[in-house]
Amino acid sequence: MKTFIKIILVSIVLSSCNKNNENADAYGNFETTEVTVSSEANGKIEFLNIEEGNEIKKGEIVALIDTLQLHFNKEQLKASIATVQSKSASVLSQISVLNEQLKTAKIEQNRILNMFNENAATKRQVDEIEGKVNVINKQINSVQTQNAPILNEVKSIEVQIAKLEDQIKKSQVINPIDGTVLTKYAEASEITAFGKPLYKIANLNEMELQVYFSETQLPQIKIGQHVKVVIDSNDSTKSYNGIISWISSQAEFTPKVIQTKEERTNLVYAVKVKVKNDGSLKIGMPAEVWLNN
Repeated sequence: MKTFIKIILVSIVLSSCNKNNENADAYGNFETTEVTVSSEANGKIEFLNIEEGNEIKKGEIVALIDTLQLHFNKEQLKASIATVQSKSASVLSQISVLNEQLKTAKIEQNRILNMFNENAATKRQVDEIEGKVNVINKQINSVQTQNAPILNEVKSIEVQIAKLEDQIKKSQVINPIDGTVLTKYAEASEITAFGKPLYKIANLNEMELQVYFSETQLPQIKIGQHVKVVIDSNDSTKSYNGIISWISSQAEFTPKVIQTKEERTNLVYAVKVKVKNDGSLKIGMPAEVWLNN
C-alpha cells in the first residue's frame, strides 16, 4: 500500500513539473503610440480643458493661447491696406479720365482719316491727331506704371494678414487623435512657447505587444496570424486574441527581458502583436505569446 501511494505522489510531482516547464513561445511588454502635443504659439494659456485619464476625440479644441496682440496687428494691417488702396483708387481715376480722352481722340482720328480719304482734310491734320492719340497712350502707360508698386504693396500686406490669420488659427490647440490623456504638462494661465509640450495622449483601445522570436520560430509565424496572448491576473492568467501586425526584417541580439542566459546570446526577430484592450492592459505590462491555442 505504501509503495502504491509513493508511486502516485511521484506521478503527481512529475506531472506538475512538466506543466511548469511548458514555456510560452515569446515574451514581451505592451506598448502603444504616444503623441506629445505641443503649442504652436507663444503666450498665455487661456484655457486647457483636459485632465489625466480623460478620453478625448480627434479634432477637439482643448486649449487656446492668447491671441489679443495678433488681433491688434491684423487690424493695423487692415487699416494700412485701406490707405494703400485709396492711393490706387486715385491712380485708377486718372487712368479712367485718360481712357475717356483716348476714346474721344480716336473718334476724331477716324473722322479726320475719312475726310482725308475724301480730300477734305490735310496730311498735317492726320499727323496731329495721330500724335495726340500716341501721347494719350503714353500717359496711360505711365500712370499704370505708377499703380504697379501700389498693387504690389497691397499684395504684401495681404500676405502679412494671411500669416497672422494662420498664427491665430495655430493658437488653438486641436487634439490630433482619439485617445486617453496620459500626462498633463501645463495648466491654464501659464505662459507657454512654440514647441513646449502641453500633454501626452495615446490610444489605449488597441495595444501592441512587442515580443521576440528566434530564427527557428520564423517559419511558424506570418503577418495577420492569430495568436494567444496571456497576462497574469491575480493568482491565475487571462488570455486575449492577438494578431501579428509586424515582423522585423533584421535580426538583433536578444534583449534582457528574455528569461535565460542562453537565450540572451541568440539572435532574434522583433514582432508586434495587436491586442484589443478591455481595460486591463497597461503600457509596460509583461505578457506571453502562445502560437498554438
